[in-house]
Amino acid sequence: MTFEPEQLGQSKADLAATLKTLRKRAGLSQVRLAQRCNTSQTKVSNIESGKTTPNLVDVELILRALEAPSQLISEVTALARIANTEWQGDRSLLRRGLDKRQNELAGLEKSSTEFRYFLPTMITGLLATPDYVRASIADVPGDQSKTIAKKLERQTVLYDRSKQFRFVLTEQAVRWPLIPPDALAVQIDRLASLTHLPNVRIGVIPIGHDVKPGPLSVFTVYGDSMATVETPTGVLIFRDHRDVSAYLDEFSVHEAHAVFGEQAREFLTEWAAFCRS
Repeated sequence: MTFEPEQLGQSKADLAATLKTLRKRAGLSQVRLAQRCNTSQTKVSNIESGKTTPNLVDVELILRALEAPSQLISEVTALARIANTEWQGDRSLLRRGLDKRQNELAGLEKSSTEFRYFLPTMITGLLATPDYVRASIADVPGDQSKTIAKKLERQTVLYDRSKQFRFVLTEQAVRWPLIPPDALAVQIDRLASLTHLPNVRIGVIPIGHDVKPGPLSVFTVYGDSMATVETPTGVLIFRDHRDVSAYLDEFSVHEAHAVFGEQAREFLTEWAAFCRS
């Protein structure tokens, strides 16, 4: 069985078509392939129709069941990784409207129960005061009132005790002068107040602590199924378990350098007092 690398596309539809073609060339029915993979025919059908995007483990199982050569396995698993990664550019987000993005985030927060946020540059919307939210989108053209309202509305999820939130912020993120000093002091006070919520764990990494070298990106991990990574021009969304696991490991490294509880509140109180001075 041969399959030319240039035939491999980069979309979910391409991955579905590729796997279907490979199965047919191997002379197997969906039922027979499902048996070899110890899964259901329905799952195989959904994968081949594009209704379900398989992760890398699913793809590897299918390719080994088809007795694909190692080179082809490498090519198709690379395609699967691309299919499990999504890019949302800032321009497309602006065209759709930032309020629509808030609806998407609210949906993720509703469907997930465990959240990890690494914040090296700014305070995220869930923890922000109205002044901070307003300043964070001040350069976005048009009416921002809907976006601000939805950002603030999303904060109610923090009080849902069936959900667990873990935030790690650098000192730079906490003290970044996005708003005037008196308003920033109120923002820092809010962070300190939220540390008392039983399902919210907020840690800070003071300047001077030894930290992992290398570039630091803002990222969020939803349970163990999805990670989003912010860049200067958009958001990358990873759904493959290997990518998500990498960000879970990354979060653990940063979390180990953070201080929590009373120690975190002492730093926050000191930083807020500095703003007021």
